Amino acid sequence: MQSSLTFSGTVALFGVMIVGALIPGVGVLVVSARSAASGFIHGAFTTLGIVVGDIIFILLAILGLSILVETMGDLFVLVKYLGGAYLVWLGIALWRSKLKTVEAEGAVDSSLLSSFMTGLFITLGDQKAILFYFGVFPAFFDLSAMSYFDVSIIVVIAIVAVGGVKLGYAFMVDRSKFFLINPRVRERMNKITGCVMIGAGIFLVATN
Repeated sequence: MQSSLTFSGTVALFGVMIVGALIPGVGVLVVSARSAASGFIHGAFTTLGIVVGDIIFILLAILGLSILVETMGDLFVLVKYLGGAYLVWLGIALWRSKLKTVEAEGAVDSSLLSSFMTGLFITLGDQKAILFYFGVFPAFFDLSAMSYFDVSIIVVIAIVAVGGVKLGYAFMVDRSKFFLINPRVRERMNKITGCVMIGAGIFLVATN
């Protein structure tokens, strides 16, 4: 089955999703806390909940954006610039963000279902996640020409990028416990990922 996705667009989206997953925000902190308090398996189930939430947002975003593409036509290219501006804004916000002390959850005996639901609710309750997908998808793909096969590729990208990164956090925290929750480490990662997001936003705006 032929895909309408370009190789460069697919790779770029994969990179942006990895960067987004690396950001030490609430999702990372919760995965880290679950893994530190209850072991890697709880961090993995929290990651599964986050990935499922992202997939739901991805499907909603593609459906909604496809409808907008059909109604707006060529004017929808403006969304590309909004997506680039959003990435730049997010990068600046990460660079300037002030870290808050977050305590790890101590429910060592909690169920795997509760870990899964924690990750799912954190994702579904984050309105910035759906705005992220609404903002960046038009910059990478022609949404009016997307097939079910294309959508499945994007879902696989999300599973590998988001799930892989979060599982990496869970594994490292399980081995080193609270290392990644250290404020200095998080601050440095915020600045690095902030620079990458700013660069990605500028790249999207500058490319045709």
